[in-house]
Amino acid sequence: MDEPTSALQFPCDFPIKVFAAADSDLLGPARAIVERHAGELPDERIAQRASKHAKYVAITFTITAESREQLDDIYRELSAHDDVLMAL
Repeated sequence: MDEPTSALQFPCDFPIKVFAAADSDLLGPARAIVERHAGELPDERIAQRASKHAKYVAITFTITAESREQLDDIYRELSAHDDVLMAL
């Protein structure tokens, strides 16, 4: 049976969005997880935004994705972190 094909063509720029409670200190740990798999990211490739009522924070890491396996590993590790509510 053939391998399923991906809509993504690697390498490509890929945004990874992580959501957490605003009072968590997730930026450092989440950045360490992403950089462990994708290499060091300049600050310009990281954006942080509070929700409308400042209850939640969304952090977006734009990486150069090399493979589906790399993305799966990042999502698996981010999702296992206690402060991560959701990773997209």
